[in-house]
Amino acid sequence: MKVILLDDVEHLGEKGDVHEVADGYGRNYLIPQGLARVATDGAVRQLRDEQQQQARKEAAKKEQVEELKDELEDMQVVFTAKVGEDNRIFGTVTTQQIAVELSNRGFNIDRRDIELDEDIRFVGAYTATIDLGHDITATLDIQVIPESG
Repeated sequence: MKVILLDDVEHLGEKGDVHEVADGYGRNYLIPQGLARVATDGAVRQLRDEQQQQARKEAAKKEQVEELKDELEDMQVVFTAKVGEDNRIFGTVTTQQIAVELSNRGFNIDRRDIELDEDIRFVGAYTATIDLGHDITATLDIQVIPESG
């Protein structure tokens, strides 16, 4: 019996795979549990169409993420901070502050997706790595300058 898997099945395959299984296994376990359906010609054709449509959506999403990466890498975020001895700032610049600044500029980036290469405790230039998903990361330039006055 040929079946289309509707969910991942251990030792058999992943969702969307078409497999030949024993009649009893398919009829008595896979289909009643909602793990598979019979692989008719129409069902297989429909599955292939859905997979192609999903691939097109993924490609479009990845293209959007690539554009976002380019925008973020062309940008520099500047923070002003009160400075003490040796150009040391009071407190630190956190990923939360970076996320808020990006949000103010129209980018919806979660603070947990931002990783600082080092703690920002002094005046100077820093970089942060932003995980955008789809195995794409952007590098953001951060500048910390002393507060005037």
